[in-house]
Amino acid sequence: MKKIIVVLNLLLIGFNFSFGQSFTHADTLRGSNGPGRSWWDVTKYDLYVKFNLPDSSISGYNIISYKELNRNHVDYFQIDLQDPLIMDSVIADYGSGLVSMDVDSRIRKPSREKLGFIKEGNVWFVSLKKSNRPLVYNVKETKSTPYSFTVYYHGKPKVAKNAPWDGGLIWTKDKAGNPWVAVACQGLGASVWYPCKDYQGDEPDSAEMHFTAPSDLITVSNGRLRSVKDDGDGNSTYTWAVVDPINNYDISFYIGKYVHWGEIYKGEKGDLTLDYWVLDSNLAKAKKQFKEAPRMMKAFEYWFGPYPFYEDGYKLVDAPYLGMEHQSAIAYGNGYMNGYREHDLSQSGWGLKWDFIIVHESAHEWFGNNITSKDLADMWIHESFANYAEVLFTEYYYGRQAATDYVVGIRKNISNAKPIIAHYGVNEEGSGDMYYKGANMIHIIRQIINNDDLFRSILRGMNQTFYHQTVTTKQIEDYISKKSGIDFSKVFDQYLRTTEIPELEYKSVNGKLFYRWSNCINGFNMPVKIYNEKGNLIFIHPTQQFQEVPRGVNKIKVDENFYVGIKEVNRAGTE
Repeated sequence: MKKIIVVLNLLLIGFNFSFGQSFTHADTLRGSNGPGRSWWDVTKYDLYVKFNLPDSSISGYNIISYKELNRNHVDYFQIDLQDPLIMDSVIADYGSGLVSMDVDSRIRKPSREKLGFIKEGNVWFVSLKKSNRPLVYNVKETKSTPYSFTVYYHGKPKVAKNAPWDGGLIWTKDKAGNPWVAVACQGLGASVWYPCKDYQGDEPDSAEMHFTAPSDLITVSNGRLRSVKDDGDGNSTYTWAVVDPINNYDISFYIGKYVHWGEIYKGEKGDLTLDYWVLDSNLAKAKKQFKEAPRMMKAFEYWFGPYPFYEDGYKLVDAPYLGMEHQSAIAYGNGYMNGYREHDLSQSGWGLKWDFIIVHESAHEWFGNNITSKDLADMWIHESFANYAEVLFTEYYYGRQAATDYVVGIRKNISNAKPIIAHYGVNEEGSGDMYYKGANMIHIIRQIINNDDLFRSILRGMNQTFYHQTVTTKQIEDYISKKSGIDFSKVFDQYLRTTEIPELEYKSVNGKLFYRWSNCINGFNMPVKIYNEKGNLIFIHPTQQFQEVPRGVNKIKVDENFYVGIKEVNRAGTE
């Protein structure tokens, strides 16, 4: 085992140096689909966690079911569990799920075996002893045969400093002094509070969560409530379950003095349960503010297609932080105010017409939870589309010009400090421009497609084609280009992979106007709309070479829906 780790270290160190960046071996272990991860596929988590509120500690275990893909002589699992949590033991269940083809005394019965492990930072390498591989006679065993192992652990998990941005567990109290406990761990990783394969590209197909906490509190989690058991010691165990695939950081819990009500939404796939869990002191405000939820659902089912998790339902849950897109259990902490904590991020006025957290975080049910990026570097797939969902929500209820005002308004929040797409394989997020710049890129693509029925069918088609899947940027780029019939590769390269905003340069020579693209990648040829002398919008097709404006154009005025620069230059091509 140690020999394997040494070889792995050398390979990964070389991999990181190839980036020319100061990434560590730990970054690569955390962010890549390495040897200890790639050979097995998680099928289910069965998670048991007991919360000890007086000392902010937890203990429990996770039964991880998996299918073997292609092991290629790898004899270890990589399990992630972050300091200061401690892994106590790992027990393998060999032969689970195997079915005997005939009666034979030689068939080995399922057995449980304690496995050894070594720790390296926040990674635990769990050894698979060859003698303990399933030995089954006269039984058909395939790569799809399920196995499981159980990881026992305990400790005091990292406490969030500023959730959800600097995440971890939140141990706090509500205004009445009652305990209120929750978690936010996107980017940081779910392994901050439970052992798992903490890789975004592999989601369990389903999960059960069994949470034990004081009986005078209520525990809310993802999916459906299966049972509540009084443990007889002052604690109760709540069992929740999701039957749809779920990414690790979306698995969540909320512990507090909750009250509940709900309604049925008549959606595209039939009856959808909308459930609301709020602190008892917030009930009156929540019943008023949460009327936004069915409005949101109506708009987004129109644009994106059916809500992706009818089987698990939809919930809004009071949270002790701003918000998070926990699948089927959206964290809400916007203070029961419209806007972003009563601020309009676009400064257009339209952002105060709706509740930012309900709209933005719920949009992630389609982009982020239904369609999930394999690598954190491609987080724009989550955030750019969710940010553009704000534009589409505004348009659905307040019209096209309101949406334009909103998307143009959020441009002032763009920094262009670094590219939207980060480095792959090291658990690195790209620039925060994935929100506002990414939304404006999608808006430009929509203008170029110039057919809203087609654009809407692409958004809906993405959620159908990549239903409950993890994807790469290339898959999303290729899908949009193919379905639109337009090659958007240069647009994606320009806006996702550089910090330069293309400039439409123009100059006057002997009374004639000429234009070209500058401040752009080689081969950039994005069409753009400008106004002609009659005030109508027309397409022009700039390249990096000057060309004369079309007839009927006497000045360069670009459609505000395009996020580009404009610059006049002299005859020599300089400012």
